[in-house]
Amino acid sequence: MAQFTAVLSAKLRKRPRKRPGKELRKELGKELRKELRKRLLAGAGALGVASLALAGVAPAEDAADAAPAPVSAEVEKVLREKFANPELGLEVHSVAPSELPGMYRVQISQGPILYATGDGAYFVLGDLYGVGAAGFVNLTERQRAENRRLALADAIDTIVFPAEGQARAHVTVFTDVSCFYCQKFHREVPELNRRGVEVRYLAYPREGIDSDGFRQLASAWCADDRRATLTRLKNRETLPDNVCPGNPVARQFELGQQLGVRGTPAIVTPLGDMIPGYRSADDLVALLGVD
Repeated sequence: MAQFTAVLSAKLRKRPRKRPGKELRKELGKELRKELRKRLLAGAGALGVASLALAGVAPAEDAADAAPAPVSAEVEKVLREKFANPELGLEVHSVAPSELPGMYRVQISQGPILYATGDGAYFVLGDLYGVGAAGFVNLTERQRAENRRLALADAIDTIVFPAEGQARAHVTVFTDVSCFYCQKFHREVPELNRRGVEVRYLAYPREGIDSDGFRQLASAWCADDRRATLTRLKNRETLPDNVCPGNPVARQFELGQQLGVRGTPAIVTPLGDMIPGYRSADDLVALLGVD
């Protein structure tokens, strides 16, 4: 793996320096998955992926209740040093115990979750599953959902379309104004509101910060009447740019990247589950269990 990392670093050094860190993180994930797939297909056991995936995993029902020992300061220091690479734009967001004995969950900022040994000599890239009486449980996705739930619990500067009467549920939606399915979803919002679902919008300009989409979203967030302006933009009306200092669009875009948003609309439930793409009001109400 050390040799592979050195080769990858050399490849990425040849890329133009202006490439942002997020592109390098994406490239890293792609190259790592390619390498792991190649090793699995070749039958190599260097990483022991198959055995690591299942050996010693507590049943899924028990994993949620177990209280793993906290990560020692020494282990956290080692793993942060091993996996941080400023040259490639890689930063370690957090180190935490995992359900897999002897392995730690390393969250790369705006990147994947890795499972690493305490000395950082080995790691696995991919989802960890628990095996219990109810079947297979994706523990990694469960952690992603919890991360999203916590990150969005106190989200501010959302554009809110409130439910009529008492709210029965809410969804948080990362949106762009120019995407067709965002526009289509927005036409479902009045029906969702009527049926007790509050819609909270966060900005996610798909083409990045220096784009027309960014300026349009910022214009909505800077408007005196945010809801009306966002609706007009999603109805493809042409409005003058109104980008005010301190608008939250860049921060919300970064938050979306950290939470794994890769396209719009990206709908997040109160439990942190992400529903990618368009859903009708009927489908969403059923998924939320408030039909």
